[in-house]
Amino acid sequence: MATRLGLSLPQMRQYSIGTDVPAVARAAERIGYDSLWVFERALFPEPATQGLYGVEGLPWPDQYRSVADPLVTLTLAAAATERAELGSSVLVAPLHLPFQLAKALASLDAASGGRVIAGFGTGWSLDEYAASGVRPIAERGAVLDEIIAVCRAVWGPDPVVHDGRLAKITSAVVGPKPARPIPVLLAASNERAFRRLVDHADGWLPAGFSAEGVGAQWRRLRELAEERGRTKPIRTVLRVNADRRAKPYAEADRRPFQGDADQIVADLVEFAGLGLDEILIDLQGTARDARELADVAAEVFEKARAAGV
Repeated sequence: MATRLGLSLPQMRQYSIGTDVPAVARAAERIGYDSLWVFERALFPEPATQGLYGVEGLPWPDQYRSVADPLVTLTLAAAATERAELGSSVLVAPLHLPFQLAKALASLDAASGGRVIAGFGTGWSLDEYAASGVRPIAERGAVLDEIIAVCRAVWGPDPVVHDGRLAKITSAVVGPKPARPIPVLLAASNERAFRRLVDHADGWLPAGFSAEGVGAQWRRLRELAEERGRTKPIRTVLRVNADRRAKPYAEADRRPFQGDADQIVADLVEFAGLGLDEILIDLQGTARDARELADVAAEVFEKARAAGV
């Protein structure tokens, strides 16, 4: 069976959000993409307290200077489409109040007819946490745990009850309810995060930095699920950040998904061999405008299907 393919929506500053998000969403659904995705970047610190991903000296990409809100972007896409799932990879959950986030996602799922995928991560930016975090960044794992618990409660049957550190709901009717149980997928790359995923989430959001690395993590995650007695399947959506304008690399130094459509598809073939459920392709960063983004998305999709992905 062919690997499901998703496409990132245009959120960056070269796009006109109000017109380009619906246009690209409709085009992607027409092309055949199974899902549409957003990410979260709350701000662009200048000067930055830390490097990108917390790596010292690694600069933040210039396109992060303006990134549209993920839930607003998904709402625009939901109104323009009928079939494609609507996911976040990732939404930095601890930057959001738990109850409000749960209600917003429930409302979006109800409005879209049951198409939302709640993809959460803990983030890494000290500046974003200083501006918007509900607790200090050192507590981000505990905050994510409670956010998941609040979401499950709010999305579940009434009366909703939750007694936590961040939210206390004694007994309440909370609506609208999701059209169906919203799957919670987590970004995870270490043992503690893997345990949280196995015990409390529906799926995994790996990043496609190397097929060997993702394959090793996927094997470990399945081993851990077996060790902890999980029988429910783990849904997997791999995120790949493609750069069509990257300069040529020597083969020994080449990173995946850097190059033209043929090279991107060649890498998709390699990663598809890992047996993951879905691959999310982010092409928006190096497209000049929405028309180019849609054209490249169509080219990559057609060549991927021709290659058996």
